[in-house]
Amino acid sequence: MTKKILVATEKPFAKEAIDLMKGVVAKHSGYKLELLENYTDAAQLKDAVKDADALIVRSDKATKEVLEAGKNLKIVVRAGAGYDNIDLAAATACNIVAMNTPGQNSNAVAELSIGMMIMSARNNYNGKSGTEIKGKSLGIYGLGNIGKLTAQYAKAFGMTVNVYVRNYEKYKADIEELGLNYCDSVAKLFETSQYVSLCIPASAETKASVNYDLLSKMPKGACLVNTARKELIDEEGLKKVMAERSDFRYASDVAPDCAAELKEKYGDRVFFTPKKLGAQTEEANINAGVAAVKQIIRFFDKGDVTFKVN
Repeated sequence: MTKKILVATEKPFAKEAIDLMKGVVAKHSGYKLELLENYTDAAQLKDAVKDADALIVRSDKATKEVLEAGKNLKIVVRAGAGYDNIDLAAATACNIVAMNTPGQNSNAVAELSIGMMIMSARNNYNGKSGTEIKGKSLGIYGLGNIGKLTAQYAKAFGMTVNVYVRNYEKYKADIEELGLNYCDSVAKLFETSQYVSLCIPASAETKASVNYDLLSKMPKGACLVNTARKELIDEEGLKKVMAERSDFRYASDVAPDCAAELKEKYGDRVFFTPKKLGAQTEEANINAGVAAVKQIIRFFDKGDVTFKVN
């Protein structure tokens, strides 16, 4: 029986990505790729997933209701690194394997992080004299694929790179190979870094953990760069630091709930992308989509659950 792979995207993949995804499917018998693009209501997704064997999403919400509607659904893949848009508990309850595609958009996010640092150092290119990132210290909070690439690029710019991870032994070899300064606490990371780049997922432990206490510890000329999730930030703490320190800047790939207030009060000291753009490059778009299809086929053909997250 032919297995249906549904690609459900409010923000569609680029045509080149879809063509390559279709090309992968065409090389394997027993699969068909169907698209649900630019949909406007969750009911459309629930209807389309009814007879799907596999589901690929981007930032789309794979909710409990959606997963339960997929009576034949065996696997859902988030084409990207973060997977908080998938209800993992519901997926497990429905015997659905949930996966992400780690590493496929890492370069795009790392480049954006460096770009935001440079833009912030130059006062968002407002015509006024700025500073350089060379010789400055960067703290990387988390050392996954994105964190490692960000560290490499920052060192190429002549930055001193600090890092904090919760499991030092797991990352010890990477830290030594990249020549990073290890901080034994997140507080020390913020204390010793003029720039901090957040490379951690949003979880019960990390949500609202980047708070006033941490932010106020940063050295003069501080800049926080967030290409992860807005939920990591304690917004009241952020507002307090911004009010107390005229040297503090914030650049984020996802606008906080208080974005309008921050823009009105602090102008070029803050920058927020109009929508989450970390993975929005042609290359990342293609890489994540193709990886998702390949993972689904390996799952059905070989039982491969390498990137399972539930």
